[in-house]
Amino acid sequence: MTRHNLTKSNSPAFVDLPTLAGMVEDGDRFGVGGHHFARLPIALLRSIAALHKTNLTYTSWAGGLALEMLLEAGCVGSIDLCFSSLDIFGLPPRFRAVAEAGEIPVRDWTALAMIEALRAAQQNLPAGLFQLPLGSAMMEKVPGARAVDDPIAGEPIGAIPPLVLDTVVLHAPRADASGNVQIIGARALDLAMVGAARRVLVTVDEIVPVGGLAAAGRQTVLTRNQISAIALVPGGAWPTSCLPFYATDYAALAAAFADEAPLADCLALPETGLPPHLKRAVRIRAAKLPERFPAIHATPEVPTIDEILVVRLAAELDDESFASAGAVSPLANVAYRLAKATHAPGMMLATLSCGHIDIEPSPMLLSALESLDAETAAGHAGGDDTYSTYYQAGSVTHEIIGAAQIDRFGRVNNLAITKKSGGMLRLPGQGGMADVANMHRDYALYVTRHSRLSLVERVDFASSGRGLLGAAERSLAGYRTGRAQIFTDLCVFRLDEATGELVVAEIMPGASREAIVAATGFEPRFAADCREVPLPDRDGLDILRHRIDPLGLRRLEFVSARDRGGLIAEILAADRSLIDQLGGTTS
Repeated sequence: MTRHNLTKSNSPAFVDLPTLAGMVEDGDRFGVGGHHFARLPIALLRSIAALHKTNLTYTSWAGGLALEMLLEAGCVGSIDLCFSSLDIFGLPPRFRAVAEAGEIPVRDWTALAMIEALRAAQQNLPAGLFQLPLGSAMMEKVPGARAVDDPIAGEPIGAIPPLVLDTVVLHAPRADASGNVQIIGARALDLAMVGAARRVLVTVDEIVPVGGLAAAGRQTVLTRNQISAIALVPGGAWPTSCLPFYATDYAALAAAFADEAPLADCLALPETGLPPHLKRAVRIRAAKLPERFPAIHATPEVPTIDEILVVRLAAELDDESFASAGAVSPLANVAYRLAKATHAPGMMLATLSCGHIDIEPSPMLLSALESLDAETAAGHAGGDDTYSTYYQAGSVTHEIIGAAQIDRFGRVNNLAITKKSGGMLRLPGQGGMADVANMHRDYALYVTRHSRLSLVERVDFASSGRGLLGAAERSLAGYRTGRAQIFTDLCVFRLDEATGELVVAEIMPGASREAIVAATGFEPRFAADCREVPLPDRDGLDILRHRIDPLGLRRLEFVSARDRGGLIAEILAADRSLIDQLGGTTS
């Protein structure tokens, strides 16, 4: 097999932004660094869009905002990804449109298959090996993946060809004068992508003298021989974040998504520069935060279903738990923090897809959350190394994940749903669910609107599932065995090991057996010891409402798409007010 020469120069070129964008070639296999609304190279993407580059094979773990910009500009010829979402703003409309219409080929990957394909290219190997996503049908989807017998034990294992990228673009806070590039905080798949790329194009907020990067303390450095060219673009990630300089501008994102104008026009940095409150947000320090915040919304005497579900999820965790907050799971993130702030202070919690490891339970302040987690984390990492260090090693006990469609066997479909009309409703994608469904000790999913559309007899496509259920087979695979449960706003299902089917184990306050039967697309069975979920106690509610989630971010998963805009506006206004009040809460 021919290997791919990925050697780069020891002396990256320092160029202006238009020149950097011009280095992208039509037809490139094209990757974007950063993560969701953190450290995306927005200014560079705008310049690439303006040059009308064509037929790019967009290849990244996540699509989201970067993919939306390139799709809108007609730059994309095909798509390889694991997941695409606009986070709290919902599903990305342009991605959905091209996927549902079949206008552009979309190839769905498991996270681990993509990581090992990138690593194979990075390490100059003919293939990467990975654990099979048992219980999932994703091996049918991942391009080039196949099951083989490993050459040592003869056991089935996944194999994937190298995934060589022509161009990777990313934004970073600093480079030094020789071309070394600094990353602060979570680094997503940047190391693997950079290592697998022929050409790496970087924008930075600041260029410092050689030796100047060390002043930042904890950081990751991409050495200069991995970088092709650098452009100085202050604010180049706005309206996404770039630690330690500025936070994500959620208000600007909300305005851009609501505007009918092209995203590239809406996302131009204001002539006045970065809004000052974004700089204040990243200077807020955890040790100086108040113990209690005023709730921004009415707090009824009787707990609401979002509060009941958060407290019930938090009860799953103890001092020996290691919980990872997924990509777009406000409900789970709040539950983890509540547990660590109350009955499970010894648990480990990782956020930003395991980029911030062993954080303190800082409050869910939208603008300051990333910097608070980066500050309090014991370590910073990327998805490529945490997969092997934690997930594949079976160290993670919980990653409580939202699901669009679940069947009676606990299998999940987060890829696409067939409409009654015969058309397709494209969903965000399975992210890493197909892999981690088996790797985590506890299998835990949630559905905030229990209905016959979400709880079905059989999923349209099994994007993930608990393929290893029994203790014996899990032990042979090197994984611990824990509870397998589905949490909804009506009940808690337990996945029965003997039958492999869901059984109702608990009923939510105010719900009934009749309501559960009526709202479930299969005939549910009830456990002999089925009981009612207890209401949260007053002290726990107070900590939830006034310390962990004062903005009420958990509510976003309980409202319809039609009502989401108003709730987001309320949250953003309150977030801005809190950031302004805490502006002096700095080191």
